[in-house]
Amino acid sequence: MKIRQPVEFTYEWAYLNPAVDPVEGTLKWAWTSDMKAESIAPVLENWHDTLEAIVWDGAKGHQGSEYDEIGISRIQQPPYSPELQPAERIFQYLRARIEGIVYGELDAKREAVESELQKLVARPRKVRSLTCWDWIEKTLTQLCDKQTTLQYYTLKVMGS
Repeated sequence: MKIRQPVEFTYEWAYLNPAVDPVEGTLKWAWTSDMKAESIAPVLENWHDTLEAIVWDGAKGHQGSEYDEIGISRIQQPPYSPELQPAERIFQYLRARIEGIVYGELDAKREAVESELQKLVARPRKVRSLTCWDWIEKTLTQLCDKQTTLQYYTLKVMGS
């Protein structure tokens, strides 16, 4: 059976920058217009008081002197290792709920993502079930004594 689905090609992007605490099941996010260090660094600066460390991959936007003065420990993961990156599970969850729909404009798709994120915020147990595997909880407990360590990643949300 051939699957037919409406598609729309628009070349606009917005970047979702989430932070998730897998142990507590908390989630926060910010949007940027690109994935450059000069755009992401202010997001981390705003989160400075609640972040002790960030875990991310070696994307170009995750590197640079813009992060040196922020004072948040950076834990680099190998590229292409989503099994090590709990935020990837948040992205999978979001994609399952927002992809395959023609939104007409980027703002409408962004609103759909925001709506799903708000639902997750209201369900910390769901966030925890998506992101807190046994080995992650054990490692974070040992490293931080259950203090907040947030996972940070960037998701490119393409215009529908």
